Amino acid sequence: MNSSELRELIPEEIGHRLEDLHEEIFNLSFQHVSGQLSSPIRLRQVRREIARIYTILREHELKIRSLPGGNQ
Repeated sequence: MNSSELRELIPEEIGHRLEDLHEEIFNLSFQHVSGQLSSPIRLRQVRREIARIYTILREHELKIRSLPGGNQ
């Protein structure tokens, strides 16, 4: 899922996607340690997607704060 698709989602949907990715990275890390990881590049892709999601969540947070009446 690319950045523009993630930006269209509401924060709750993004949070569910983040939970799924954390579960996937846990499983991939476990496979890596046990030597059963079939695609090492997937580990990097998941880490980058998690970072992308945190960036988008931060953008949402800053956008809310910049609105009139937001917490500053």
